[in-house]
Amino acid sequence: MANRSRPPKVLAVSSGGGHWTELRRLAPAWQDAAIDYVVTDSDYRAEVQTDPPHAGGRLARVFAVADANATQKGRLAVLALMMLVLVLRVRPDVVISTGAAPGYFAIRFGKLLGARTVWVDSIANAEEMSMSAKLARRHCDLWLTQWPHLARETGAQYAGAVM
Repeated sequence: MANRSRPPKVLAVSSGGGHWTELRRLAPAWQDAAIDYVVTDSDYRAEVQTDPPHAGGRLARVFAVADANATQKGRLAVLALMMLVLVLRVRPDVVISTGAAPGYFAIRFGKLLGARTVWVDSIANAEEMSMSAKLARRHCDLWLTQWPHLARETGAQYAGAVM
């Protein structure tokens, strides 16, 4: 766990589009942390460069990884390797994700290294939890949905919506 003499290291991970938008809306939660973002589109770096410095005056870093889904086995393997290398490099105290595949792998590898793990399933998943969320569930310290009825049906926690 985090050394009390330094701010906690948070690795915030998402795919692009709505997943990224939801992740960025959670940013006030880690204003006192050293933050690193992982996303599937390197164009998002420009958005983060306008953020004020986080804990200790450190600017957020943005890492871009491959995008993949369940039908792209080769790309999933590449993504898994990329996420393993990133998690080993960053050594986060906390991993948080809004989905999808990059977040699943970050949660898995972060948990193996002792990080606290948080999954916030996308608000777009109104009928059921996403496949990535279902896979990540057993590796999460906190597993959240943005829909009260899904919390009741799945055992996920509901703490409101970010969209």
